[in-house]
Amino acid sequence: MRLRAPIVLPCDPACSVLRDAVVDVVDGRISHVGPAATAPEVDLPTRSLTGILMPGLVNTHAHSPMTVLRGMGGDLPLMRWLTEVIWPAEARMTPADVRAGMVLGSVEMLRAGVTTSAEMYFHGAEVASAVLETGARMVLAPAIIDAPGWDWRALLAEIDAWIDTDGLRLGPGERVELGYGPHSAYMLPPEALTAVGESARARGALVQIHVAESLPEDVKQRAAHGSVPALLESAGLVGGRVLAAHAVHLSDSDIALFARHGVSVAHCAGSNSKLASGIARVPDLLRAGVPLGLGTDGPASNDDLDLWEEMRWTAMIARVSTMDSTVLGAVDVLLLATRGGAAALHRDDIGTLAEGAWADMVHVGVDDPAFAGGLDVSDEQLLANLVWAAGSRTVNDVWVAGEQVVADREPTKVDRAAAQAATREITHRLTA
Repeated sequence: MRLRAPIVLPCDPACSVLRDAVVDVVDGRISHVGPAATAPEVDLPTRSLTGILMPGLVNTHAHSPMTVLRGMGGDLPLMRWLTEVIWPAEARMTPADVRAGMVLGSVEMLRAGVTTSAEMYFHGAEVASAVLETGARMVLAPAIIDAPGWDWRALLAEIDAWIDTDGLRLGPGERVELGYGPHSAYMLPPEALTAVGESARARGALVQIHVAESLPEDVKQRAAHGSVPALLESAGLVGGRVLAAHAVHLSDSDIALFARHGVSVAHCAGSNSKLASGIARVPDLLRAGVPLGLGTDGPASNDDLDLWEEMRWTAMIARVSTMDSTVLGAVDVLLLATRGGAAALHRDDIGTLAEGAWADMVHVGVDDPAFAGGLDVSDEQLLANLVWAAGSRTVNDVWVAGEQVVADREPTKVDRAAAQAATREITHRLTA
């Protein structure tokens, strides 16, 4: 197909604004992007849009099945919230519960223009099945922990076998990428981190791990090794494709270590703020060349899966923490939510409208007060309105691998009302 729009944002490094432009899609991938006046003649059905066409957003850290736990213990600090509320509730969740929670989380993200999410959770097969049903894209890291009832060696072996059997990517349009989810340095012994690193590098897989989220969580690890990143380096976890979630409490040497090993960061501004985990050093990470994307964290700790909010959170917290209103602008956070998120996942085929990339696209409507001046404003003002004022409510249509999965704000492949009803019953049971 060919999509034509008054504004196309490829989210290239320059954050170009293309006016009256087209995007051609063949076999789920983008074959051409450019001004309509110079577009090649093609034999493709054409659809004209009325607003802005841009890449799907990339959520670099989420536990989306936790939609069924939303609102539970929401005013507790992180470790009490986990140990007293969340972990006991998760222990009662069945595989079917996890699947239902992921379906609803996936629907919520798609309606907000989030086409890819990096997920860490249990019952990976159910999580993957849910995303394949909604039509979204996911980088899945089945969780690995060392706790009563959980054998980290068995969990690691299951992931190894899954990748060895099905490959790193599976499903239509390679919608699911498999990886490894060691929960954290405080939930696993060093030998487990070593084994995970070896398995992931042998298969070219992404490792997702919580790092230095809050000061109380990894006191022993920091006392023994100097810092959590230093422990990850000594254990041999880094060196391949590694994504550190949160990474709030980092020293200069930790940041240099990440840059040296190509470790990327999933910055979760909303969750970090709600749980009072701290303020991540985003400007310093970016200056050091650390790949950084934006994440929502789980819908029980944020409590939504809206990456537009994370853009604003990220910029505003960076500004007030540095007392510099220019440290991060609208263009900066828009690129962090798109191509930056792709880079954080060590991917170059999502997060941008470019030839060869997957056709994961979002149509933003402009019939909204956020665009009071319409589209006939400067590029700078247009991008400012998009980031600062518009938000997820303006997302009209969404495509993943060229397939429309949201039309007029509603999912096309699943019944939203049924998904909400299913999770409602689960939540009532878990809180009974």
